[in-house]
Amino acid sequence: MRILLVTRLYPLPTNPARGNFVADHASLLRGLGHDVKVRKHLQFPNWPSITASRVSSMKVDFEDWQPDVVICHTLWPVAILAKKIAERHKVPLVAVVHGHDFSVSLQDPLLSKRIEKIALSCDRLVVVSSTIEKFSAEVIPCHVAVGDEWLNPLRKWKGSWRNQAINLLFPADPRRPEKNHILCLKTGAELEKRGWQVNLTVMKKQPRSIVWDRMSTADICIITSTRESGPLVAREAIACGSPVAAVDIGDLSSWLPEVFAAEPNAMADGIEKILRDGQKVILPERFSLQSVAVQWSELLESL
Repeated sequence: MRILLVTRLYPLPTNPARGNFVADHASLLRGLGHDVKVRKHLQFPNWPSITASRVSSMKVDFEDWQPDVVICHTLWPVAILAKKIAERHKVPLVAVVHGHDFSVSLQDPLLSKRIEKIALSCDRLVVVSSTIEKFSAEVIPCHVAVGDEWLNPLRKWKGSWRNQAINLLFPADPRRPEKNHILCLKTGAELEKRGWQVNLTVMKKQPRSIVWDRMSTADICIITSTRESGPLVAREAIACGSPVAAVDIGDLSSWLPEVFAAEPNAMADGIEKILRDGQKVILPERFSLQSVAVQWSELLESL
């Protein structure tokens, strides 16, 4: 099957962390034997109407290559282009929502009607987590794509209690407000009050190999986001052997043994509990490459 992926999120030379999950999806589909092409477009973040206008006017010629199905990652505004391509070639359109379209844009009075119209116009609608499920969407998560060389069993911290450095990893760009880096900093400060020497590493536009390197050596990965559908980085951290201390966000409470209140004392207590007792967790099978590949195969075969 010839599949066209249309997206505004994809790794770039200046930002190799951007949209890795879309690149993972393209790789998964190619692994299933499909012929996959990726179409990207520029975005004007502060001018969505200009972005939408530019997208709707883009050329959609592919010479002799004709898609059998169009898959768009995110709805606004990329689904406008995806819909145009699908209609021109008379093929189905599958839309994949990762979070922002439903958790933010759908609440925006200027965008909500457009988002709903786009979502309902697709032949099939997929969400990556049940926490954002709407409009009778199918749930197909992003799979864990950590390379074999980084896969490790969960580590148990061994050291001198409150008398030794601990390495915390904040696996996100601290400039993104929804990642709530300030709570991470306050949690670190609380731990230092208790006697810990805290080494905090942040990930700002880093290639995945570097992120996985850090996950493979961190004592604990800390997630303090105010908005997530997954998050995928929590699964990757566990796969790399790093315990995860997280607030109750996205689907984390459905598979982590425990999540913690979004305030510094509670997060510090949670981190100390994990350091003291370790963390026992097995990634659910639904996050595996094999499980996700089966779901996508069944969806594509049903079109």
